[in-house]
Amino acid sequence: MKEKGNKVIAQNRKARHDYTVLDTYETGVALLGTEVKSLRLGRASLVDAFATVDDGEVWLRGLHIPEYFHGSWTNHEPRRTRKLLMHRAEIDRLIGKIKEGGLSLVPLSLYFSDGKVKCELALAKGKKAYDKRTDLAKRDAQREIARAYGRAAKGRAREMR
Repeated sequence: MKEKGNKVIAQNRKARHDYTVLDTYETGVALLGTEVKSLRLGRASLVDAFATVDDGEVWLRGLHIPEYFHGSWTNHEPRRTRKLLMHRAEIDRLIGKIKEGGLSLVPLSLYFSDGKVKCELALAKGKKAYDKRTDLAKRDAQREIARAYGRAAKGRAREMR
């Protein structure tokens, strides 16, 4: 029976805090059998992961997939470099954008899509400390506005009774 839908394995929540996401790509990941089995158990960490473009190919580095518990001598190395599968045109476009300067390739999430492991890769620009503070201030302001609207709506609902 073939799996349907998406199942998130791991997310890099800090990436959206540390980077401004300019563009996202869905890529496949070249994995070994024991890596897939370990991922099916929901075990992976994107904390130190990043992607690089070397010799016209995109590589995912720093992704930690723990060894499969029931694996034998065929088990994989937890932090090995893994190849990301993308179309040639997408890779060429990425190379051009990265060479413009100041941009990084950051994995945002790792998930199963119809039984295949996919990685959401972001073309991102690093945020400065003051950018992070302004984002937090905007988020707090939006939260306060939503609370005020909520209070006003509740007040009106009571008046109508």
